[in-house]
Amino acid sequence: MSRTIGVMASEHIAVGLVENREISGAIRIYPEDGSGIEGLLGTPAESIVQGVVEQIRIVAGGKKIDAIGVGVPGVVRDGIIEESPNLPQVKGLNLEIELLQAFRTDDSFVPILILNNADALAAGIAVTQGYMDKFVRVWTLGRGVGYGRYPRRDGVWEGGHSVVSLDPKERFCQCGGVGHLEGIVGNRAMRLRFLDLEPEEVFDNALAGDVRCRDFVRYWHRAIAAATATAVHMDGPGRFFISGSNAKHVDTNLLALYLAEMVKIGPLTGSKMEVMPASDAMAVIGAAVSAEMAALDA
Repeated sequence: MSRTIGVMASEHIAVGLVENREISGAIRIYPEDGSGIEGLLGTPAESIVQGVVEQIRIVAGGKKIDAIGVGVPGVVRDGIIEESPNLPQVKGLNLEIELLQAFRTDDSFVPILILNNADALAAGIAVTQGYMDKFVRVWTLGRGVGYGRYPRRDGVWEGGHSVVSLDPKERFCQCGGVGHLEGIVGNRAMRLRFLDLEPEEVFDNALAGDVRCRDFVRYWHRAIAAATATAVHMDGPGRFFISGSNAKHVDTNLLALYLAEMVKIGPLTGSKMEVMPASDAMAVIGAAVSAEMAALDA
């Protein structure tokens, strides 16, 4: 039985031991008060690395670990976080080297996999929901927007920055790009758009009949459908999950209606969209299993 450790460093740092592709013991949260990504934004990169290392050591309990998988937001290639608009202080961080050095001994090293946090969640959904033989994609809706896929494949996969609008005034994305999905759907973008309302209030007011908020919520859904349609046209139809703190606002029937308007090529129709509540355990399992699979393929 393999003993792997999964880490999710996104809205906060969550670390857990995974045995037989299930969580073993408690998941460690850092900071302990469960601060969200707003708190991590004020945390220096070296402190984030130190927090990850400390929590891994606690979870490992001094016993042998077969692999470590770490999910982080942004463009991740060869263990390096090349860009992370929603956690900018980690840009350029070679997290793989940092962890290899921390856990290397005189005669061995622990295989490390650094992957996009949405890819880790997609793997976690595949493992826990019985889809390991399927093609799974996931949107994570929160401060920003993540896009993950399983099976994992090397690539950029910054689907949250899909262009879904040609309006030059759509400049609310954290990265500065025009017309991006995240610039419509992300919490930061909604706060900039509605300076007088919090995102939760926008959705509540829409349900209460406020015309401005109701029209925006439809636009919000259409933007998700547009990015999903792009993914379908590039990678084919399949199962899409929607997770994250704002997944609770998703009307899957409305999404399906908009998606049907946008995807008309016969072999590409038929995608399914399902809301999946966010879970630290699911993401931790996904990161750990992804690292285990990568180590076996190495």
